[in-house]
Parts: sequence; structure tokens; C-alpha cells
Amino acid sequence: MRPANPRVAAVHDLSGFGRASLTVVIPILSTMGIQVCPLPTAVLSTHTGGFDNYKFIDLTEHLEEYIRHWDALGIDFDCIYSGFLGSPRQIDIISGFIERFRRPEQLIIIDPVMGDNGKLYSAIDTQMVEQMKRHIGSADIITPNYTEAVYLLDESYKNKIEEKEIKDWLLRLSDKGPGIVIITSVPDYKSDDLTWVMAYNSEDKRFWKVRCHYIPASFPGTGDGFTSVIVGSIMQGDSLPIALDRAVQFISAAIRATYGHKYPEREGVLLERVLGNLKMPVLTCTYEIL
Repeated sequence: MRPANPRVAAVHDLSGFGRASLTVVIPILSTMGIQVCPLPTAVLSTHTGGFDNYKFIDLTEHLEEYIRHWDALGIDFDCIYSGFLGSPRQIDIISGFIERFRRPEQLIIIDPVMGDNGKLYSAIDTQMVEQMKRHIGSADIITPNYTEAVYLLDESYKNKIEEKEIKDWLLRLSDKGPGIVIITSVPDYKSDDLTWVMAYNSEDKRFWKVRCHYIPASFPGTGDGFTSVIVGSIMQGDSLPIALDRAVQFISAAIRATYGHKYPEREGVLLERVLGNLKMPVLTCTYEIL
């Protein structure tokens, strides 16, 4: 018997404090009517962005037993959503998990979390980049940010990039396997006040983009939030451009709701203040077709 609500296996770490990873993924998808089944790769006292001396519990040695229990129960998932993976072995295990649990009509979404602002995160090395290039081949949709796209394609990071070059990147990433590629935080070629989310769907061979106004703040977990809204929106039956619009509008609202407060950026956005937005109908559409 199918579950009453769509069911998503969410492969992420869990931080006890700071809104990132599963503490963002679960409330967003639950608000959107999705049952979230966490597959935690690690447990941390806080996330790693801006906190020192955090406690880190690596769950790699437990993942395969955890997955085997799900398999023995015959659990099916409508979507597998893979986020941050902290080691080459974790990538191998989750690649195997996807292969074992893949079903017809299932959605596989991989957020290849590796870095930002032109640099890899401290836990990511070149071996993991190479494995991630193969891992994304299992996905229907991938959501790298601009920096991660640079590393997946062995390109050089630059502060300005023309639209035609990003379109080429989208095509090249799609050639690695994903039918839909979404690149976030693409710098505007002409303005420092804008960034773009740009996407390509190989099924209809169309390109899309949504404009994002720059806000001078950096909150951890917004990438997790963006991809979570994409997951929920697609699972609800939205088209790709509407999913892009909803994700951009939600994250923008979360940042704006947080920015006016005297509030430590490292704690993430004030998610609780904007979760209700996810239940509202789409009122405006700002996407563009290229």
C-alpha cells in the first residue's frame, strides 16, 4: 500500500544547533506535505559554519546496517534526496543505497555539497570531487551552486560569467547523467547587485533563470533550504520554472525576515517565521525562459 503522503529519504547530517541540513530539510518538506525519512550521515552539536570546538559523531560505520533494515522492511521512497556527504566511503555507500532502492517513477535529487565562494569546504578533497562527479550520474536533478559547478566541470572560478557560458555548463553537467541541472548563485555579468538561479531540462531542451537580488548577509543552510523547496515543489507536481520561482521566493523571504534583526548569521535564517509561505499559492512568477 502506498503512503498517504509522498515519502522522501533525506540523506544529510544532523546538527543540534544552527539551522542547516536536516533541521532545515525536515520542517520544509513536512510543511509541504512530504513524509521525511532521515538517513543521517553524522550528528553534530552545531553545524560547522562559524562554530568552534563542535562535537562530531561520524555515522559512516552504521549506515549500511541502517539501510539494510529499511531494505528488510520493504520500505519504498518516492524520492531520494542526497545532500552533504563527508567522506569517499559515504559517497560509495549512498551511491549503493540509491541503486538498491531505485524504483520506477522515483525521483533522485542530489545536492553535491562541496564548497562555496570559489573554495572547497575543509572536509572535501580532490578525491571526493572526483567521486562526486560520478555520484551525480545517478540523479534526475542536481542543484550545485556556482562554485560546485566549477569543480564538477574542472573550470576556473571567476567573479563574472556570461549567460552563454553558463548554458554550456548546464549542458555539460546534464551530459553526466542528470536530466535537470540547476545552478544557484550564478554571478550577474553586469551587476554586483544580482545573482541568478539558472536551470536546464534535457527533456524539453529548455533553459530557465530566476533573478535574485543581493542582500549583504551570509546565512548557513540556505542551500539546503533551496533544494528542499525544489524537492517539495516537484513532488507536489509543479513544473520546473514554478519550482525555481517558489524556491527563490522562499529563501529570499527567509533572508529578508532575518536580516533586519540583530541576530548572529551563523545560526541560519529565521525559518520558523516563513514556513507558512510554503502553503500559499504561487502569486507571482519571475522566471525567464532563455
